[in-house]
Amino acid sequence: MMKGLYTAATGMKVQQTNVDVIANNLANVNTAGFKKSRADFQDLLYQTMRAPGAPTTNSTQAPTGIQVGLGARPTAVQRINQQGDYNQTGNDLDLAIEGTGFFQVTMPDGTAAFTRDGAFKLDSQSRLVTSDGIPVEPAISIPDGSENVTVGQDGVVSAVLPGQSKATQVGQMQTARFANPAGLRAVGKNLLQETDTSGPPQLGTPGQENRGTIIQGFLENSNVSVVEELVALITSQRAYEVTSKAIQTADEMLRTTNAIVQ
Repeated sequence: MMKGLYTAATGMKVQQTNVDVIANNLANVNTAGFKKSRADFQDLLYQTMRAPGAPTTNSTQAPTGIQVGLGARPTAVQRINQQGDYNQTGNDLDLAIEGTGFFQVTMPDGTAAFTRDGAFKLDSQSRLVTSDGIPVEPAISIPDGSENVTVGQDGVVSAVLPGQSKATQVGQMQTARFANPAGLRAVGKNLLQETDTSGPPQLGTPGQENRGTIIQGFLENSNVSVVEELVALITSQRAYEVTSKAIQTADEMLRTTNAIVQ
């Protein structure tokens, strides 16, 4: 059987993976805080028919040798943590991080998760939570009836409490940064979790130690560029078509050989 059939098949598989990644990027083009991903590939093993430098005579060597590749495979799907554009909403509880960092939340099982989606809301206990009701860590409660809620660039949350005329600090937001944010594991719902390769979260005050500052009344848009993704989609489609042509060519060669044998 011709090796080209299997080699071309690996190429079609990697392009299918590439299209899957691009499709997910396009599907989340309007997801707040979403970071696009990129599929990385590498070549497979090589069949060495003659090693480079192998002797051809007593005094000469093969300058290049003969190595035939056996295809390609996906090696990584990397998250690109590039800053997205900002969208001004005017909502006091909509927050965006300008620079590096993540908001930390506490999952129902007690584990920590991290997000760039700052579309926060209040639950029945007046706690600051995500759209799925997951509370922000450290916990921040804004008493019922409070007015003029403000969040400073350093994460200080203040509000005018009922019966008072001056603003009172009701909480302090913190943000987390990682040695390798691309190593975080996506769990859906705009949430990421720590892994061994991401390193532990380094919590601190926004604006300090290279952490981004907080902007109130804004949301961070997805960093997906529709034009770039469409170009990548067309390129992947053409690569898929060409690779399928290689399979068709190998099949025709086998058919021709079959006809000769018969």
